[in-house]
Amino acid sequence: MSADLLFLLSLLIKMAVTAAFVVGVTFLAERTGAVIAAMVATLPIAAGPAYIFLSLDHGPGFIADSALASLVGNAANSVFALTYTLLAQKRGLALSVIPALLAWAVVASLSRVLPWTTTGAVAFNIVVLSGALAIGNRLRHARMPLVTARWYDVPLRAAMVATTVATVVALSTHVGPAITGVLAVFPIVLLSLMLILHPRIGGPATGAVLSNTLLGLVGFSVTCLTARLLVVPLGTAAGLSVALAVSLFCNFGFWWLRRGKPLAVAKASSPP
Repeated sequence: MSADLLFLLSLLIKMAVTAAFVVGVTFLAERTGAVIAAMVATLPIAAGPAYIFLSLDHGPGFIADSALASLVGNAANSVFALTYTLLAQKRGLALSVIPALLAWAVVASLSRVLPWTTTGAVAFNIVVLSGALAIGNRLRHARMPLVTARWYDVPLRAAMVATTVATVVALSTHVGPAITGVLAVFPIVLLSLMLILHPRIGGPATGAVLSNTLLGLVGFSVTCLTARLLVVPLGTAAGLSVALAVSLFCNFGFWWLRRGKPLAVAKASSPP
């Protein structure tokens, strides 16, 4: 099998798997509340496969450096989620998402312009995530109305995620590990949830999902740190496997801590 055909097949599998995950997150948000949905949404659904593809073309050093950039990018994701959550309480989809994307771009650009060390990136995450959690915690409770799925939900989400992965892999050989790491953790799953849920259940309810993702992003920062520290000494496959296990453990633990405070689910409603 040619390399091009193998890549195409791998990408198609990635699209299908990721679309299924995002569909599942939306289902959870609408039926079980924001906490479970947020914990699933902050698993490395898009970043994990992107790193697997990168490992086929790059060595452990490149992957470790990309993980450092992803750690910085994770702080940008928390700013993205918090900005949207605050604006979505009273504003429409466009006026909530566009400023959030601009805020993400500003913070993510720091991964390129500053000489990051592992310690510096960890400290940056602690400061940004602590602030985001303190501000967004009061907005994480909201009623989740049930809605009927639309025919274009799955194709839309699959196309968004596939475009991101294809971009990351294609650009990685030209832009270096810093930009590659940031692109790998671009919040495509969070963005797709905003675009799908906001018109259907409203800004405050969608904001509750995104507010709960802030805690999940704490787990994702630990995941990026694990990859940064272990990929070189253990090898890419083992290092990324341990990082995935850390992600699952952290998010399960966060769900366990918050399981006693489920969010109310409203009666089903028809899509507008």
